[in-house]
Amino acid sequence: MTGLTDQAIDLAAVQRAVLDRGRGAVLLFLGTVRDHHRGRPVTGLTYTAYRPMAERALARIVDDLEGTHEELGASIVHRLGEVAAGEASVIIAVASPHRAAAYEASRTALERLKAEVPIWKREHYRDGPSIWREEESLVGPS
Repeated sequence: MTGLTDQAIDLAAVQRAVLDRGRGAVLLFLGTVRDHHRGRPVTGLTYTAYRPMAERALARIVDDLEGTHEELGASIVHRLGEVAAGEASVIIAVASPHRAAAYEASRTALERLKAEVPIWKREHYRDGPSIWREEESLVGPS
């Protein structure tokens, strides 16, 4: 199961997609929007994507993980649109017969998602104008 959604992510559905009686290790990564960034109060993020390309990239990540690790199931769902601080923006579920493969696959899924999937975010601040996170260098040193 992979996907992009404009609604709150259904955690139970993402988890059900990977459950299997032969998979004893189930990991859920829940990425939420923080209420601050670099000392500034954040009210939320707006996520946008080129949907066809992003959906293909998500599917490729899951296919690669499931092909690399025997009996592993993986699922990734990412939220688009307005996401308030404290709400989930991404859920990754991984299930495997053993925990080592599940941990490795979960981390790999997140790192590849960030590197390969064309999803962009605009950060909204309580104390000033919004910026695209890629514009961070324009607002001062880290």
